[in-house]
Amino acid sequence: VQLQASGGGLVQTGGYLRLSCAVSGRTLSSNGMGWFRQVPGKQREFVGDISWNGEWTNYGNSVKGRFTISRDSAKNTVYLQMNSLEPEDTAIYYCASARDSMNFMRTLAAWGQGTLVTVSS
Repeated sequence: VQLQASGGGLVQTGGYLRLSCAVSGRTLSSNGMGWFRQVPGKQREFVGDISWNGEWTNYGNSVKGRFTISRDSAKNTVYLQMNSLEPEDTAIYYCASARDSMNFMRTLAAWGQGTLVTVSS
């Protein structure tokens, strides 16, 4: 499985961005997809994930109510809609896939290359 993240950029506080993660290669119907972010020098932080069928999502506490994950199976693409952005959201954002969406963190299998999001104050 290959993942290609895109959509990062510079935005002002309170603004919004939508990241995309295009998935190619062999995928399983049970694949879960998710997003992480990382500030250089800090640990990678879980942002959220979505089940294989898109029926349920899970978010990290710092983004709940502001970020939304969705997926378009026909386009093999996962999205991260980020609203009400804050300077603390500045990071490199990575998409990831898991072999089993019911055990996302334990079955992580592939990562995208990352896309930089910068939120100015």
